[in-house]
Amino acid sequence: MTTITELQTHCPECRSNLIDDTHSGEKICSGCGLVAMEQMPDYGIESRATNPEEKMKMTRASGQTSYAQHDLGIRTEIAMGSKDFSGRTISSDMANQMYNLRKWQTRIRVASPEERRLANILAKIGETCHVLSLPRNVIESASMIYRNFQGQADAKGKSVACMSAATIYMACKQCDVVRSLDEICAATGSSKEDKLNVKLTAKYYRTLVMELGSKTAPTVTLEKYISKIANLAKLEVRVERLAAEIAEKTSDHSLADGKAPNGLAAAYLYIASTLLGQSILQRDVSSVAGITEVTIRNRCKEILTAYKMKVTLRQSVVKN
Repeated sequence: MTTITELQTHCPECRSNLIDDTHSGEKICSGCGLVAMEQMPDYGIESRATNPEEKMKMTRASGQTSYAQHDLGIRTEIAMGSKDFSGRTISSDMANQMYNLRKWQTRIRVASPEERRLANILAKIGETCHVLSLPRNVIESASMIYRNFQGQADAKGKSVACMSAATIYMACKQCDVVRSLDEICAATGSSKEDKLNVKLTAKYYRTLVMELGSKTAPTVTLEKYISKIANLAKLEVRVERLAAEIAEKTSDHSLADGKAPNGLAAAYLYIASTLLGQSILQRDVSSVAGITEVTIRNRCKEILTAYKMKVTLRQSVVKN
C-alpha cells in the first residue's frame, strides 16, 4: 500500500499534481481524481472574524499567559447565564448545579495564604498601573519582580498598597518610564497619610533592591526627567535640548549626590530658559515638577557656583 505525506505534490498512481481541498481536508489528484490523503490538519488562521469580539468567540485555543494574574491567566471560567452554548434555555436543576460549581471554583482558586497574598498584590498592581496609564510591559515587569521577591524572601505582613507601589517603582525604572514615588503612592488610593506611605514604600523598595540585587534597579537618567518636565510645562524644544546639553556637560560633578532628580531637572530647564531669553516663572516649573521654588533656586545656585558657563551669541542677518 502506498502512503503519502503532506509534502508530496504528485499522485502516486498517475503522477499528476495534487490539489488541496481545504474545505474537506483532503488531497485530490487533478488527473484521476484519487483521494491521496484524508483528514489533513488545518494550519490556517483560527477564524475569519471581522472584529476582536467575534474572533475571541470563535477561537479554538486559549489566550496568552500573563504574570499579572496569580494563576497565569489559565484558570477555568464558568460564565453566568440561563442558556447553553447553542442558545437553548437550561433547566433549573442544571442552573443550580452550575451555580454550585461556580461557587466552589471561586473558592478553590486561592488555596493557600501565599496565593491569596499574591492575588491581592497583583490585583493592586494592575489597578494602580491602570490609574497611572502605564504600559503593559510595566505591569508584567512589576508582577515578575514581586514573584521573584516572594520566592526569595518572606513577604508576609507587608502592606499591600506600599508593596505594590514599590514593585511598580522598580518596574518603571527597568522600563525607562519616569514616575516619582509620590505619584505612585498617590495612585494606590490608600487612606493613610501620604508621608507615611511614601516612607514605608521607600523602605520596601530598598528591601527589594537588597534581596533581588542592584541589577534589577537601574538608574533613570536625568534626561528623562528633563524631557518629562519640559513636556508638562510645554516648553520649547530648544530649551529642552540646551538643558540636556548642560546636564550632560556637568555630569562628572557630584551635584546629583543626595539630590532629587526632578529638582535638578527643573533647575537645568530654568537655567536654559534664562540663557535663551524665555520668560518662564519658577512657580510654573516648580508646580509641574512637584517641588518648591526654593529648591529650584538652591539647585541653580549650586550649578552656577560649581561651573562657569560661556554664552556665545550668533550675529543675526538683517535683510534690507
